[in-house]
Amino acid sequence: MTMQHDRRGLPQAAASAAAMQAFDATVEAYMAFERQTGDRLKETLGLDPTMPMALCLKGCFLLLFCKRALVPPAAKALAAAREAANERAVSPREMHHMAALQHWLDGDLQAAAATWDDILIDHPHDLVALRMAQYLHFYLGDAVALRNSVARPLHAWSDAVPGYGYVLGIKAFALEECGDYAAAEREGRAAIERNRADIWAAHAVAHVMEMQDRPEDGIAWVGGLEDAWEGCHNFTYHVHWHRCLFRLELGDHDGVLEDYDTKVRADRSDEFLDVINAIALLWRLEQRGVKVGDRWAELSQACRDLSEDHRMVFGDAHYIMALAAGGDPAAIETALASLQRFAEGHGSEEAVARAVALPLARAAIAHRQGRFGAAIEALLPHRAALHRLGGSRAQRDLFEQLLIDAAVKDGRSGLAKALLSERALQRPGNPWNAAMAKAAQNADSPQPA
Repeated sequence: MTMQHDRRGLPQAAASAAAMQAFDATVEAYMAFERQTGDRLKETLGLDPTMPMALCLKGCFLLLFCKRALVPPAAKALAAAREAANERAVSPREMHHMAALQHWLDGDLQAAAATWDDILIDHPHDLVALRMAQYLHFYLGDAVALRNSVARPLHAWSDAVPGYGYVLGIKAFALEECGDYAAAEREGRAAIERNRADIWAAHAVAHVMEMQDRPEDGIAWVGGLEDAWEGCHNFTYHVHWHRCLFRLELGDHDGVLEDYDTKVRADRSDEFLDVINAIALLWRLEQRGVKVGDRWAELSQACRDLSEDHRMVFGDAHYIMALAAGGDPAAIETALASLQRFAEGHGSEEAVARAVALPLARAAIAHRQGRFGAAIEALLPHRAALHRLGGSRAQRDLFEQLLIDAAVKDGRSGLAKALLSERALQRPGNPWNAAMAKAAQNADSPQPA
């Protein structure tokens, strides 16, 4: 194994120039959310079975699925990377990637993100470090860290560096999560100008339109680009989920259900993001009085197994909602007990489970059972910690809506109005706000004798 250089000039241990080119293709596919990403990595390892960075990336890819069963093979991939590194010269940067993966395997997400951020100080062109740091900051619920992580290496990037468009897309999403919507849309559109198929950048702009209550713009934006995503993997379903949110705001419930069946939940997979997309959409539909038929049945069945994985408590909070909607008391009790046991641990996600996931789970169960006062009492004291679940502002808005809905249905109009007033600071023209404010006002009005 010799020292090769990637497309951006970073030194890396690889058996040949062909193996290095295959690794570059893997990174490109990963940044583009391509279905072929796994195949590209297999091709790389076929050319160089002991490439440390390829083995490390394999471990990361396995953990990205958020499944407990994939933790042992991820650890095996890391062990193979370290064994290869012991036999060949590798760069300190590659060793730091292995250290970051070890932190992730150990459940210390903060340490893993910090290690990838540290790599970017001396190696600002490391796209893998940038993307992994972004992923973990996102699910740690730290929007400022998300923004700063991409801001620090920007001094080294320009159109002269391959992959610059992807960096702009990452920057756009980070800016959106920090509430800088104008800059986020500008950077996202700049990324799309460079690469129309950059679905992450397109997704960042869709988030801006969601937060600014621009549903017509959002539908046109997604529809105008979706033909470029034919090679993308299931992340396309998440962008279609965003289009469903736009249609929901316009009252196009039939269009939402059609997109649910043909786009969002077409594959009925048990993939983390696919499942939480579907759960969040069905709950929003029902909260608006839309009949969703038997769609909860297959979702609650999928969540029976997922609810005991606990690889990302953001998912756990959704799985409990699906089980509650499925109405199986035994499954609900099993999932809640499993989450309680998990919360007794010492990792990053265990701490979040204690602080907010458990109260939210209890609130979701109570809400579904019509115990709206209990839902409020469970969630309201912990509401300020909701960001720790991770996910985007748009995704976490589901839990804010649950609390507001519970307040209206429990007759606590003062609380409902206060929460709606707070939400209106960010989304002053939101139709859902107006509908719920009217419902709260009606609860105050004297009823005819």
